[in-house]
Amino acid sequence: MWKKMAAAVLAASVLTGAAWAADTVSVPARTAAQKPIVLETQGSFAIGGTAVKHDGTYSDQHFLEPQGQKAYGDHAYVFYQIPAQAKKYPIVFQHGGAQSKRTWETTPDGREGFQNIFLRKGYSVYLLDQPRIGEAGLATVPDNGANPYASNPMYADKALYQLCRVGTFDGDRPVPFKNTAFPKDAASYDQFQRTWTPYEGQLDDDVSADALAKLFDKIGPAVLVTHSMGGTVGWRTPFRTDNVKAIVAFEPGGSPFLFPEGEVPQAEIPVYAPVAAQAKAVPLKDFMKLTKIPIILYYGDNIADKPSKQVGPDKWRSEFDMAKKFVAAVNRHGGHAEIVHLPDIGIKGNTHFLMSDLNNQQIADLMANWLHKQGVDVL
Repeated sequence: MWKKMAAAVLAASVLTGAAWAADTVSVPARTAAQKPIVLETQGSFAIGGTAVKHDGTYSDQHFLEPQGQKAYGDHAYVFYQIPAQAKKYPIVFQHGGAQSKRTWETTPDGREGFQNIFLRKGYSVYLLDQPRIGEAGLATVPDNGANPYASNPMYADKALYQLCRVGTFDGDRPVPFKNTAFPKDAASYDQFQRTWTPYEGQLDDDVSADALAKLFDKIGPAVLVTHSMGGTVGWRTPFRTDNVKAIVAFEPGGSPFLFPEGEVPQAEIPVYAPVAAQAKAVPLKDFMKLTKIPIILYYGDNIADKPSKQVGPDKWRSEFDMAKKFVAAVNRHGGHAEIVHLPDIGIKGNTHFLMSDLNNQQIADLMANWLHKQGVDVL
């Protein structure tokens, strides 16, 4: 029996066709070098949001009808853990588009995610589902049909795999990039595809930033970490609160970078134009708030350096170019922003999900070292 089980696990570890065994994700045991994580407390709550009352009069005889009842929504859901002897500044983790706080919890192949990694480093962690998605799925404004990721079924496995620069496809068979740092086994691929989360209402970055700012007002000064489409939510949050001590942005893109009015640059146009980087003007007085805090952006590998027919690498060519323009704008106005292209410092193969790649511990260490240099890792 044990030989048969081992053979099944081995078969699931290689991407050989469309019908793989995909239910063999391992849950690694804590190694001898890892001490137990000791928590002072943990919990969850909703933050922000609105309520809308329907016209009419409520009746017990028609209690399932909306008349006279309120709809609550547009809040964020927050799960937090505070370790014993925590550092002074917590870390708030903002997920990306069509994702949830699961982004930070673990990796597709079952290794520790940034949640545990940074708890082990002594940080309190706050993981949120932004408004109208995941465990914050209540919305007071219905989706307008413009968002392709606001419906079930979500037919997007090939699109999302390629946009995240994990690899390409040969028919129905995923073909990882040769140097990818993403797990290549079938079970991890299956887990990756099951992380996507549909929106439950209109995607509104300002609604998300309102809720995120209220979280910072509730918990006090903290570090903000964003991913992908969560980047624009992160840029908007310091407009609403003074409690953001630093921003770490992992591959921001897919939503607008912000620039002062009159300084919005042109985007590099990818071969598939609809996925071009976006930029939006904001009042200079708001933009200047981004110059008061340290900001760092991290980008991974397999980003095209010239027009390419591969949609993922080419899309991120446009995004990476806009990111460099954003950093230049922040610094031109006296800020402290920097951008790190991991291959340029010898770290190869990272995908759009740097926090889930096989070297996520190395990526976390890079971030932790940067936080130390900024003086925001004090006890």
